[in-house]
Amino acid sequence: MPTDETAPEVERDAFAEKLFRSVLGYFDILSIHLGARLGLYRALAEAGPMTPQELGQRADIAERYAREWLEQQATAGILTAEIRDDGANRFRLPAGHAEVLLDGDSLSFMGASVTQLMSLRGAFDEVVEAFRTGGGVAYDAYGVDGVEGQGGANRPTLLTTLPNEWLPAIPEVHTRLSSSPPARILDVGCGTGWSSIAMATAYPTVTVDGFDPDRTSVELARRNAEAAGVSDRVRFHQEDAGALTTDEPVAFATAFECIHDMARPVEVLRAVRAALDDEGTMLVVDERTKETFSGEPDELEAYFYGWSVFDCLPSGMFEQPSAGTGTAMRPDTLERYASEAGFAGFEVLPVAHDTFRLYLLRASS
Repeated sequence: MPTDETAPEVERDAFAEKLFRSVLGYFDILSIHLGARLGLYRALAEAGPMTPQELGQRADIAERYAREWLEQQATAGILTAEIRDDGANRFRLPAGHAEVLLDGDSLSFMGASVTQLMSLRGAFDEVVEAFRTGGGVAYDAYGVDGVEGQGGANRPTLLTTLPNEWLPAIPEVHTRLSSSPPARILDVGCGTGWSSIAMATAYPTVTVDGFDPDRTSVELARRNAEAAGVSDRVRFHQEDAGALTTDEPVAFATAFECIHDMARPVEVLRAVRAALDDEGTMLVVDERTKETFSGEPDELEAYFYGWSVFDCLPSGMFEQPSAGTGTAMRPDTLERYASEAGFAGFEVLPVAHDTFRLYLLRASS
């Protein structure tokens, strides 16, 4: 046990080590984004181990830069290197690493998360100003990287886990979406459309209306629905869900990882509640935060707060007045929003997931 005299030095050294590892992680993010933008990982995955000269030729980049990047990737443990006596070293992308970096269908895919992280660069100065003024940052400040990054990051879960695990685990919802008359679904904050597409694919008779105020997201969503062959039953609207109106009652509504971003979450939930029929339900999927803030070091909470500080809270504060929720939305906060919006039932579903928590809101008790 360190003495009082040495404790500050121990703390100093431990923190310096932590910060050094963060610096290495920052270089990982930058170099992975560089490799993705230049198609270097794709080239290695398709052609197998290559020398710097071969990678330079295949990816159309300068050989000297190819060598520097390859050697950096090997020292970082992202690629493996075969050192040869003649100096013609060859570099390989392990299959497991290729899945994480390139396979957009894999639940282990993190390539899109890197893209989304890089979107924070363009908004950084505006975040600084928002801290000073108490204002917010426009969603557009995060650019296309932000839109495509988040959409790609959530895509595997929405296309796989949502239809195959989550919805079947909620009997009343699964039965309603599988039965006649055909159900209508509202997908609030639909982003690039993968949740709407997944539900329409899993339940062939339903129709889905997705709402999102972001033009780029809606354009990508429409393109994705067309490619998936469900555009006849899935429609996307560039519209704030708080102003949505429906010509007939809706059976089911969803909101995936977006309530905490909204300036007016109660208004949006109230509009959804008004659209639901008497037996209607709403599934909200959001971050699996702790029940309360503990103040203790926690990697998952730190991850949530990282996104909140640089993205979710500033973008949610752009429109004023704002609820100022942030990424670390606790269950009691959502329960309060749901109650104020007029929902009669609120349940935290017993569905296990590493990062998400599922809530079911009922129109009537």
